[in-house]
Formats: sequence, structure tokens, C-alpha cells
Amino acid sequence: MKKTYFVSGSTDGIGKQTALSLSGKDSLVIIHGRSESKCRQTVEEILTQKPEATVEFAAADLSLMKNVQNLAKELKDRFEHLDVLLNNAGVFMNERVMTSEGFEMTFAVNHLSVFLLTNELLPMLKRSSAPRIVTVSSVAHRNGTFNADNVNSERSFSGYSSYASSKLMNILFTIELAERLQNINITTNCLHPGVVGTKLLKTGFNGMSGSDSLETGAETSVYLSTSSDVYGGDRKIFRAEEDRPDATYRE
Repeated sequence: MKKTYFVSGSTDGIGKQTALSLSGKDSLVIIHGRSESKCRQTVEEILTQKPEATVEFAAADLSLMKNVQNLAKELKDRFEHLDVLLNNAGVFMNERVMTSEGFEMTFAVNHLSVFLLTNELLPMLKRSSAPRIVTVSSVAHRNGTFNADNVNSERSFSGYSSYASSKLMNILFTIELAERLQNINITTNCLHPGVVGTKLLKTGFNGMSGSDSLETGAETSVYLSTSSDVYGGDRKIFRAEEDRPDATYRE
């Protein structure tokens, strides 16, 4: 049976490279992006490089929780099970933007959508023999804080602070999820992909080009999605080597 992977935010950057790396004759990879046309284009590009692959897509704007719920319903209707949920989508906002549902955009996309989509898809994951949840965080979490009075940046807004705090929330969520799922056969992981020259990096860090390639940036996500070395057991910190990203996982 083919392994089924869902990769959010996979029409560009690290997510796109991750989806490409996971694609092959033994896998079904589900592409995700905000635009259906961009999703179709990405599927075509992957199949051009890997004609033996099975690639499908689902489009949704993750800034709105009603869309996240609709996305989860679509996935549950179309696919029997899910082996790996890879929460890769993320934004960096230089200005405070509120969604129509009343949430600050960074908080909505980077944390709330991850929280909601993960919980909505747990039934699909439970139908897999060895399910995994992988969430892309960032080393920026070290500068993040959790302030319950400012989650929507209602008191103050800084693009970097909001981004860093959302990435800290990704890690806290992963740790709490691991605790709550410890008696269920689901492995939870989070990681820092490295400093990769994506649109997000250039937008949030004054045009920084990045020191790592897309291939390098995708490596840890792919590793945590596929390797038998990081499945089940106690939570630990993984560091492949000094210049590689950290990843919190259950081994």
C-alpha cells in the first residue's frame, strides 16, 4: 500500500521541495496551496520530474479556520487514511493584518491552522499503521514568548516577534500533543529546517538570501516523515550534526 503524505504549503519553497522528495512509486503525496491553479502547476512539475509518482492536491486558504475545517472534510472524504501530516505552511507579516474571523494573520496561519487541522485529521491518522505528525518550526522560536494578552498583537505588533512566538507555539503544541497521544500509535515531531532562501525569509529578514538550499531545507522534514529511526518511544532532541537543524521528536 502506498504511503499517503499531506504537505501543507507545498506549492513553493521548502514545502514544494519536500513534496518532490517524498514523491515516488510507493507514495501518494497530496499537495496543498491557497490557489488551485498553483496546485495544479506544482503537480505537473513534480510529475514531469517523477512520472512514476502519484500526486494529488487540495487547495485552501489556511488563514480562515472555516477553510481549514473544509479542507479537513475534503481530505477525509477523498482519502481513506493518512500516514503523515506535514504542517509546513507559514507566513511572515510585516504589517498587522486581521482575518475576517478576528485573528492576527501570523497567529492564524502559523499556529491556529496547525492546531485545528491536526486535530481534525487525527481520525485519518489513526487508521494508519505508523502515523506521524511533522511540524516545521524555526530557530526563531528562541526569541518567541507566549503572552495570552497579546496573541492577536492587540497590545503591540512586531512582524518578527509575532513570527517567533508562532514558532514557539508550534513547539509547545508538538510537546503537548506527544503527551496526549503517548498511548496512541502516533509520532509527533517538529523541526527547524535551516536558513533557506525562500520568499518568507526574504520578506521577513530584509531580503536575506539564506545559506542553505531548498534540498537541504527539506531534508529534516523528509527524514522525520520516513525514517524508522525516529518512530515511537520517548521524546528527545535530534541533531544530525552541528550545522544541521534541531528536531524535537519521539524515538
